[in-house]
Amino acid sequence: MNSRIFFWSVTSALAGFLFGFDTVVISGAEQKIQTLWGLSAGWHGIAMASALYGTVIGSLCGGWPTDRFGRRATLLCIGMLYLVGALWSALANDVYSFIVARALGGLGIGISTVVAPLYISEIAPPAHRGRLAGMFQFNIVFGILVAFLSNALLAGIGENAWRWMLGVAAVPSLIYAVCCLALPESPRWLLGRKNDRAAGLAVLRLIEPAATPAELEAEADRIAAASNEGHATDRFWTWRLRMPIMLAFLIAFFNQLSGINAILYFAPRIFEMTGLGAKAALLQSVGIGVTNLIFTFVGLWLIDRLGRRTLLYIGSFGYILSLGLVSWAFFYAHYAIVPVCIFAFIAAHAIGQGAVIWVFISEIFPNRHRAEGQSLGSFTHWIFAALLTTFFPKMVTAFPPGAVFAFFAFMMVLQLLWVKTLVPETKGVPLEQMQKKLGIV
Repeated sequence: MNSRIFFWSVTSALAGFLFGFDTVVISGAEQKIQTLWGLSAGWHGIAMASALYGTVIGSLCGGWPTDRFGRRATLLCIGMLYLVGALWSALANDVYSFIVARALGGLGIGISTVVAPLYISEIAPPAHRGRLAGMFQFNIVFGILVAFLSNALLAGIGENAWRWMLGVAAVPSLIYAVCCLALPESPRWLLGRKNDRAAGLAVLRLIEPAATPAELEAEADRIAAASNEGHATDRFWTWRLRMPIMLAFLIAFFNQLSGINAILYFAPRIFEMTGLGAKAALLQSVGIGVTNLIFTFVGLWLIDRLGRRTLLYIGSFGYILSLGLVSWAFFYAHYAIVPVCIFAFIAAHAIGQGAVIWVFISEIFPNRHRAEGQSLGSFTHWIFAALLTTFFPKMVTAFPPGAVFAFFAFMMVLQLLWVKTLVPETKGVPLEQMQKKLGIV
């Protein structure tokens, strides 16, 4: 693999580290914040989900700067949003300021889920695209683990420990923003959106240094032709794009209806419901991060070998089994198995949906509409994540916890049926050929 492509992919994927860290770091501070500002269950849910509502806006609008200003400039701006959001949330003196600060960081998260996987998929060779684009997910998981560890280490430093938990994200945010200065622009954006053939060829030459000038010219012609094919109206919401639109919506919908974000956000609280003490529950949360990291490695190793569809099968069966057992454990008070089952759930997610979602969405849309398609999938993911996080505290008080986890298990049965009947395999298919495979003509 070209070392340049690997470096660019790793740098872009670092947006995922900030995404994972910022998303989950709140789990160590959420109970302190509720007590500090005397928040009701409703306000507490809003405060905890505030980053997710920013993420919803970022994911909905993220396709516009990605297409208008380019992939590189958008990646750089994400780092600045993370930096400001981290510092502001750490210094907030009331819940309203805190909500605004978290929403600002969430804006960066939402945009990152549009542009980072998209950028990697556009510079990666088909044979390695799954692993390279999957590094975004790996960095999300690594950020989650570091957040859990950071929370555990900072928990005992005093009354303002929660501020340090949130503010420490400013350091990696600054490092990431500086690293983005070394990225080139995507050749597919240069050729398909900016119509700058000379710049596009220059980047293709960096990506494929062994190619002859004639081969590079032919590749540029293929990219330009695919970018202009079938877009007389240049509209996204058309019958022509019905298949990728449906696939992007449903993979994101099912991702969140597994309950993954509720478990990540409220892991210490879930473990405390089984009788664990607060400190033990926080340490068990670190186990979630470790499990997620290990099995994400497994997912990335398998994604270009077994394919995206096979991993979704594996994840679906793992979800159904683990969530079903958690539901049974809560109904019949067999709490001892809950941590193990939660870890199994995280493993299933890491190998299946976690490894596949951002790769798959970045592969299924034509060049001309890839940013809009990525934005649709990301928006769907985050609107359901925000709703779930907002209402989860009320769900586990209004209904038995066993019923909540049984609902998640049922949704994963529906996912399994969807994978079997409608999901195509995208492994190894060049991006410009994908639209023919999906019937986009």
